Amino acid sequence: MRSSEKKQVEESKKAASNGAVVSDINGVPSVPDSAREDISNATSESEDEDWHNSSSDNDGDSSSISDNTDESSDEDDEDTKAINEAMLDYMGALEERRQREALGSEEEEPRSARTEVESDSSEDEVPSRNTIGNVPLHWYKDEQHIGYDLAGKKIKKKEKQDQIDSFLAHTDGSKSWRRKIYDEYNDEEVELTKEEVDMIRRIRAGRIPHAEVNAYEPYVDWFDWDGKGHPLSNAPEPKRRFIPSKWEAKKVVKLVRAIRNGWIKLDKPKEKPKFYLLWGDDLKATEKTANGLTYIPPPKPKLPGHEESYNPPVEYIPTQEEINSYALMYEEDRPKFIPQGFQSLRQVPAYSEFIKERFERCLDLYLCPRSRKKRIDIDPESLIPKLPKPKDLQPFPNICYLEYHGHTGPVVSIAVDPSGMWLASGSMDQTVRLWEVQTARCCRVWSLDGPVRHIAWNPRKDLGILAISLQSKVLLLDLELGTSDPDEVSKLLALNPSVMDNDGDGALVTWMKHENLKALEVKHSQEVLSITWHHKGDYFTSVAPDANTRAVLVHQLSKQQTQNPFRKLQGRVVTAMFHPSRPFLFVATKMHVRVYNLVKQQLSKKLMTGLHEITSMAIHSKGDNLIVGSKEGKICWFDMDLSTQPYKTIKNHHEDIQAVAFHTAYPLFASCADDSTVHVFHGMVYNDLLQNPLIVPLKILHGHSKTGGRGILDCCFHSNQPWLFSAGADSVIKLFCD
Repeated sequence: MRSSEKKQVEESKKAASNGAVVSDINGVPSVPDSAREDISNATSESEDEDWHNSSSDNDGDSSSISDNTDESSDEDDEDTKAINEAMLDYMGALEERRQREALGSEEEEPRSARTEVESDSSEDEVPSRNTIGNVPLHWYKDEQHIGYDLAGKKIKKKEKQDQIDSFLAHTDGSKSWRRKIYDEYNDEEVELTKEEVDMIRRIRAGRIPHAEVNAYEPYVDWFDWDGKGHPLSNAPEPKRRFIPSKWEAKKVVKLVRAIRNGWIKLDKPKEKPKFYLLWGDDLKATEKTANGLTYIPPPKPKLPGHEESYNPPVEYIPTQEEINSYALMYEEDRPKFIPQGFQSLRQVPAYSEFIKERFERCLDLYLCPRSRKKRIDIDPESLIPKLPKPKDLQPFPNICYLEYHGHTGPVVSIAVDPSGMWLASGSMDQTVRLWEVQTARCCRVWSLDGPVRHIAWNPRKDLGILAISLQSKVLLLDLELGTSDPDEVSKLLALNPSVMDNDGDGALVTWMKHENLKALEVKHSQEVLSITWHHKGDYFTSVAPDANTRAVLVHQLSKQQTQNPFRKLQGRVVTAMFHPSRPFLFVATKMHVRVYNLVKQQLSKKLMTGLHEITSMAIHSKGDNLIVGSKEGKICWFDMDLSTQPYKTIKNHHEDIQAVAFHTAYPLFASCADDSTVHVFHGMVYNDLLQNPLIVPLKILHGHSKTGGRGILDCCFHSNQPWLFSAGADSVIKLFCD
């Protein structure tokens, strides 16, 4: 028996010396059977314990075995050393296998990986794979996906393991299934780390989750007590605290002496009046109650009069016919009490409406809200603003001086020469007439091929050019006046050859020479309704509301070029005007007026009119004030340095306003409407920015007759004199002078 054990020890020595370690099926190195029997107790420990601790325990067991062998005999020392070496090799191989399994699980499930130094901040945590947010998961119950990842792709559901697969996973050699939890939100299994498992165990045991935190650290006293006395004194109370103070006694003597001499006066309680006014108003109505609210007395009921007498005069007793008429009246107008006459007070019956009236009175006292209204005596004349008298604001047009007859249709537009000698008018009778202002004589007539919509005179005195809009054309007509330079006019109205080459299908307009008249023709795609000149006389605008993005075009006469300053327009354009001195363009739509900076090519201001539909617009000669007329019969005055809201809104007409106009030299402006009236106003604009404009209505001018539902269609001031021209639908032009 002893010889067989020696043989086994010698074989184990040879295997250990040669390094021939036999591997089992799983690839784990094995030792001889004799060594396995000796270390069977060491390998039977639980796998859930830490492997470093188990190795240390096994070392202890091996040492105990070696001690036993030493006690038995000295001949077994060599055998014991061989067994210990084989046991250490086996434990090391087993630990390497454990490490390989842990690395394999980390590669398969990268979400379970953690950094070596974890942060307490939630920002360092691995973000969720699913990005659906706080959406109930049962919404995806019947779908094939559980949510969406950061790239927006669907996260497909994993196939659920049946009971056989889960049982096989639990029965294999690995113990990692005990540390796996199912993440329902991301549809995956997450393996907890040893630190997380330890944290869960500590929480369940009622301890602090983090093992490195010491909840019973020694107290650190931050106050320096060296050389400091105790804050509270345990000394006995001194005797002086129980003796009356002589200084307080002296102070009391002084106060008593001051009260006796009248130096200090105490408030006496108010005495209640012995008598009070029985039938007067409640004197306590103005006093405040305890909660700070003012007491408001209820209205007193009406005192009884002669009607409530049991034997009133005969004139108070209604007849039977009057009583029958009460039944036909409304209940609120019907008298509540009908007087009756009795010979004596004994014959007076009980009042049938007594309980009802008392009940209604109680409801009024309980439910009726009360509010105190202070009556202020104000003179009505003080509410009217003090304006200067119209006589002090002369001159202004107030009487019809001349009438210009000759048109056979409504006169829709008039324009005055810059020198003030000539007047041009356009009518629906397809003619344009030139009048001498002071004599009302028609000097010339031009017959056109369509009704005239609008005319505008060039502001330069040396250029006698009139712009006429009819249908989809704009005519630049040479009036051949003696005051104009014929050479320069003919040069401007001559067709430029370069313009003919540039004309094509993509051109905004077409410049051409008129066949019959000495004029230049600018053909548009839609009907042109308005024309305005720049103050230098080279540029002019045309407005065609139906042309969409080409509704407002800017033309240059000297180069015969056309530009479209807008890619897109907000709303239907009514009219457009240049600023008198600065590079601004005013564009009026139905409800707003937009101011564009032509140099910066951007929107400068947007004026909010508050009107339903704008019909006309005029700019003051200084350029800081603007008036707008509407179909509601209202005029809005804008002070653009003050606000984008109207400074004044005047409701002066009963029907649609057709035109508004400013005088270039006098502080006057006017408006005309379909009610056949012209309203003249005084509008003074001051150089002081702190002083608001002064607006005073001066005169309402009549004289035109209404034709076809339309009254006065246009008005304009004389360029030099305080005169006003008006053109009506009755084909008459009137001149009003001061």
